[in-house]
Amino acid sequence: MIPSYRQLLAVLLLALAAMPPLAARSFDDIKASKELLVSVYRDFAPYSSLIAGKPSGIDIDIAAAIASSLGVRLQLRWITADENVEDDLRNSLWKGDFRSKKKSDLMLRVPYDRQYSQLRDDIGELVHDRVHMFAPYHIERWQIAFNRQKMAKVPTIALFQYHDIGVEVDTVPAFYLTTAFRGSMTKHTKHFSNMSLAVAALKQHEVDAVMGMRTQISHLLHGSDANFVLAANGFPTLGKQQWQIGMAVKSDYRQLAYAIEDIVAALVTSGKMQAIFTRHHALYQAPSFYNDNSG
Repeated sequence: MIPSYRQLLAVLLLALAAMPPLAARSFDDIKASKELLVSVYRDFAPYSSLIAGKPSGIDIDIAAAIASSLGVRLQLRWITADENVEDDLRNSLWKGDFRSKKKSDLMLRVPYDRQYSQLRDDIGELVHDRVHMFAPYHIERWQIAFNRQKMAKVPTIALFQYHDIGVEVDTVPAFYLTTAFRGSMTKHTKHFSNMSLAVAALKQHEVDAVMGMRTQISHLLHGSDANFVLAANGFPTLGKQQWQIGMAVKSDYRQLAYAIEDIVAALVTSGKMQAIFTRHHALYQAPSFYNDNSG
């Protein structure tokens, strides 16, 4: 017997009712469930990684502090970086990943930049209208570390026309060092699959310097020979040399963002944020946002 339209509709409604909710949840939903689902990047020490099977890193500690302050359990969602941040925001917060369509309540390590948040497409529509970016908690920057046995100092990037420097493949430093000064540094730019391998090459005297994010480099150099130091040079023609990182939620749920903003502000102004970075052997720089709002 062929099922009637009403029977098919009833079966469909029952199936939909049995499915877990896929939409981003409101603040009240999160409090009621006693769980906060947070997206963090996979294999991205010292921010977030698994060490001996256990979550570890700066963003893990920050997420744990937020969940504790909200009185909920922390649930981590490990994400792999897509081609750009827009893809990561879409997959984490407002559309969900391709397979499960699951959405997180909060995403860490998101650029905090008014120009970026107000970016518009070819027809003038906001690119990031489905997410709300907030709560800057750190200033990241590009950094060079070098071996003082090979160079007394790094007064200019042009020095790497003559000295080998390691970078992570397919990153801004890799592009910069192979295109600046008409490509004159290309043959001395050595590419590695990640910064850990690049810094290992520095320690083993296979390269004379490395360039990457300051947080990662300071973390990876912890406990190493005193001859490996951070340079103080700038990067001509690079454009943005430092940037703030913060968090994001789905734009519909600002109440959650407001609650988290207060928690993050307390972490920064109390010195607890600094302590988190210190615990992971990484340099910390507080956003000026908190200085401007301290009084």
